[in-house]
Amino acid sequence: MRRLLSSLRTVRCADRSALRVGFQKTNIPFAEEHYKFTKNIYFRTSADIFDSYRVIDLKGEVVAPGEDVKVPQDIAVKIYETMIRLEEMDTILLKTQRQGQISFYMTSHGEGACVLGTAAALKFEDLIYPQYREQGLFLWRGWGFKDFVLNCASVHGDKGKGRQMPVHYGSSAHNIMTVSSPLCTQVPQASGSGYAFRVAGQDRVSVTFFGEGAASEGDFHSALNFAATLKCQTLFLCRNNKYAISTPSIEQYGGDGIAGRGIAYGIATLRVDGNDALACYNAVKAAREYIVRERRPALIEFMTYRIGDHSTSDHSVLYRDDQEIKSWTTQNHPITRLGLYLKNKGLIEANKEKDDAIRAKYREEIIRELKEALSGKKASIEELFVDVYDKLTPNLVEQKQQLEEHLKVYGAEYHLEKYHKN
Repeated sequence: MRRLLSSLRTVRCADRSALRVGFQKTNIPFAEEHYKFTKNIYFRTSADIFDSYRVIDLKGEVVAPGEDVKVPQDIAVKIYETMIRLEEMDTILLKTQRQGQISFYMTSHGEGACVLGTAAALKFEDLIYPQYREQGLFLWRGWGFKDFVLNCASVHGDKGKGRQMPVHYGSSAHNIMTVSSPLCTQVPQASGSGYAFRVAGQDRVSVTFFGEGAASEGDFHSALNFAATLKCQTLFLCRNNKYAISTPSIEQYGGDGIAGRGIAYGIATLRVDGNDALACYNAVKAAREYIVRERRPALIEFMTYRIGDHSTSDHSVLYRDDQEIKSWTTQNHPITRLGLYLKNKGLIEANKEKDDAIRAKYREEIIRELKEALSGKKASIEELFVDVYDKLTPNLVEQKQQLEEHLKVYGAEYHLEKYHKN
């Protein structure tokens, strides 16, 4: 026992010495001028209401002269075209789930501007932690329709090897982390990556998306506090789409949205018209420059709207009025707004016939890829146990053997011929 206690004391002393290397005590003496005193008692219930940065209005007219030209014309056109591709893909895969051919889906209807404006403004090396409504990021960075349908159908060729839920995409080759089902877990992870980038002195930013509903999670507050105090190179992007599944934003918080929370933690914060693709691009571009230059985090709150249901497990007309959805679709749709701007500038030929032809082309492509994926074999059963550990642990080896023995007896019940064999 004495030897054990002695060894523990030695370890503790060594640990203390290690902690002191390169470390200095703080010295913050009292200074009255650091405080602002008053003779009155008054409780603050709000600060100044955040303005929303905007470049074009609902009719595509420029309301911030000089700001629209910050977005290269070819980038603006590509954002517009990709939003259309995204909308068509979402529509087809939603219908595919309703037909029972895939188990689950989540659309991004109405939120394409903030996602694709962000994707266009970032560098490819920037590491992105998506929530679950950022399919546009993958499209922008090079994913094809085939990559999406392979995941949603859980068939051979899927980058996740058929082990993820539909829409739980991820690609290390494209610097996009895999979507997680638990709410808000990606946000503190992004703080950690941002800290690593600052320590390494890299021209790289960690980016994470989350909804205003996720901002009610404890992980959100931990993430912001870590990022602020450790000066992480992290960009926090809130898609305030007015609903956390069925809970409207007016029931989620009593303050001025999510932007005020960034200020409370000492993080540079901006609120943006999330359906204005040009504003989203400029805001993220400026935020990225600030983060790398100052070695500090930033937060942007995109004010947008979720036109679609939360997921295929939701039926939103049970808790919101059809007229509400229609008002956003007809008056403030991001594709319409950017399209009007591009048409006004003579950058696209926008008319119904042209638009229908473009959409038909994308629909044909996604349906072709979908048919091919659904006709393929399911992902390999042999790969069920790999990729977690370098070598299978004893318990996984045992489980694998048990599965193999089970399938030898009951394999016919599982239609094994439908699964790919390595």
